[in-house]
Amino acid sequence: MANRLTSATSPYLLQHADNPVDWREWGEEAFAEARERDLPVLVSVGYAACHWCHVMAHESFEDAATAAQMNENFVCVKVDREERPDVDSVYMTATQALTGQGGWPMTVFTTPDGKPFYCGTYFPPRPAQGLPAFRQVLAAVTDAWRTRREELESASSRIVEGISARLDLGAPTPLSAEVLDAAVAALAGSYDERSGGFGGAPKFPPSMLLEFLLRAHARNGDAEALRMARGTLEAMARGGIYDQLAGGFARYAVDAHWVVPHFEKMLYDNALLLRVVLHLWRTTGEEWAGRIADETAEFLVRDLGTPEGGFASALDADTEGVEGLTYVWTPAQLVEVLGEDDGAWAAAVFAVTEHGTFEHGTSTLQLLRDPDDAERFASVRERLAAARARRPQPARDDKVVTAWNGLAIAALAEHGVLTGTEASVAAARRAAELIASVHWVDGRLRRASRDGVAGAPAGVLEDYGDLAEGLLALHQATGEGRWLQLSGALLDVVAEQFVDSADDPPTWHDTAADAEALVHRPFDPTDGPTPAGIAAAAGAAVTYAALAGSPRHREQAAAAVGSLAKLVAQAPRAAGWAAAVGEALLAGPLEIAVSGPAGPERDALATTARAATSPGAVVVAGEPDAPGLPLLAGRPLVDGRPAAYVCRGFVCSAPVTEETALRAALGPS
Repeated sequence: MANRLTSATSPYLLQHADNPVDWREWGEEAFAEARERDLPVLVSVGYAACHWCHVMAHESFEDAATAAQMNENFVCVKVDREERPDVDSVYMTATQALTGQGGWPMTVFTTPDGKPFYCGTYFPPRPAQGLPAFRQVLAAVTDAWRTRREELESASSRIVEGISARLDLGAPTPLSAEVLDAAVAALAGSYDERSGGFGGAPKFPPSMLLEFLLRAHARNGDAEALRMARGTLEAMARGGIYDQLAGGFARYAVDAHWVVPHFEKMLYDNALLLRVVLHLWRTTGEEWAGRIADETAEFLVRDLGTPEGGFASALDADTEGVEGLTYVWTPAQLVEVLGEDDGAWAAAVFAVTEHGTFEHGTSTLQLLRDPDDAERFASVRERLAAARARRPQPARDDKVVTAWNGLAIAALAEHGVLTGTEASVAAARRAAELIASVHWVDGRLRRASRDGVAGAPAGVLEDYGDLAEGLLALHQATGEGRWLQLSGALLDVVAEQFVDSADDPPTWHDTAADAEALVHRPFDPTDGPTPAGIAAAAGAAVTYAALAGSPRHREQAAAAVGSLAKLVAQAPRAAGWAAAVGEALLAGPLEIAVSGPAGPERDALATTARAATSPGAVVVAGEPDAPGLPLLAGRPLVDGRPAAYVCRGFVCSAPVTEETALRAALGPS
């Protein structure tokens, strides 16, 4: 029997369309029904690739008796956190405030006006590990609603008041070199010398921090910053969190040494990690970093590309309900595919043991040392990948999320121009065209689409910031003015809808001024697995200012990151992208216009310019005064030859026509 989710566009909601629970989508209709029936609302939040979401669904939401209890006593609402990050943010804040922790699945009980009064995450079908059974929770909440209603409503009002209080960010101050250097030193205090990364298990890819560290190194030659970034990326690339056969990073490692991943692969992780490992390769030239960048780009296009040209959100953690089934190996399985000699050799190369590193004697694949025979290694990888492709495969969440596609566009555009991989630039352009034609509706962004059809949820601040970032990278890669124009339109909406400029200092929000009103208007200045919305918008504004010659956007960006200076100083692990944007502001950023007709001379200058590691540097190559390319305006040839114009903070040095002279001009800022 199908419920009311059958018409949903979210793959996660569709996973629950056949539950006996009478789920509704988030919306006024559900809360109106709750008011009419005088029942609390049960809000269940998760996402399609979430392992424990699947577990709770199987144990409880597919159970007829549990469903009957839910349907009788609650109005039940299912939310895809990736489609509605605003709803997720509000109730995750409440869950963390009430329980001291958060995660998904998230289970929240609210009044008919949406105010939360009891929160939790996963609940088992029977009491276990200190957790009550889910049906016990349902019964207790139902009894409290009937007998202590006034107490619950009073508590819900206090909870909303508590979660509505904004984090005290202090008075805005510029992100100075001293603050950023202190942040690097603070990160060194929590750096894992053995395995890279920061802190212990579980260990998540610190993508934004790594970009900040590379930019700090580029500014002042800080060897410690480079060592931490390089050590972390190489440890991840050699670990089980990286797919040693087909490329791409898993969401996180459950251990401190990157051995056992949570096997879901997210678009946002891989987009961010592609970009930062590409920047590491640009800095050091190390072969392994270039290989990981190439393989991750190939993974994005091959495994997450959608028929419409966008990028799907994720590959599931589970295969046929079993986590890791597609990916893990035993020594015997290696021999079965490769034969005795190659099987034993592969077991040694990939650290596959009889005891195993995962469950039931299976192992994830690691590459703890470089193989001694590159040709043999390539053959082994190819045969194992082919055999693995014949196994059951994880499901794919194929909704196209605006923000994460923006991150992918940026990463692929940069990969294309830095490595000469035209297919990466083409993939970035296809995604941008999809977003521009489907997600940009009446001058505003929609959060997501599926099968080329935009969903109803509105874009949030990260959608505008991350998409603008991607379009600006594509503008530089292609020399197409339309991407600069659209990014400017996106940043105009940011200024109009997400910033209260009348406040002193201006107040930022993660949802638009005219967005659906929730019990409070969310704003989170800290990075999660993706950059904080305010930092993403600021980073895009810095780049736009450099490309379009717009002091207004630079001032807005400086004010935004200045408001995060206290966070960078006190908790740099939560503000990596803000710190990275601060580095770009300190560096100028560098603006490099390569002016001249297409051909080897211009290409050589452009390649040299793009090798610059100066934080936030922008590069545009094209014909002098080409339409849609402000950076080339008034930049003529020099003595009939292509020329490079290097500017910093809207102040330019004399143009150069030789690569050696350009390299000198691109020296330390």
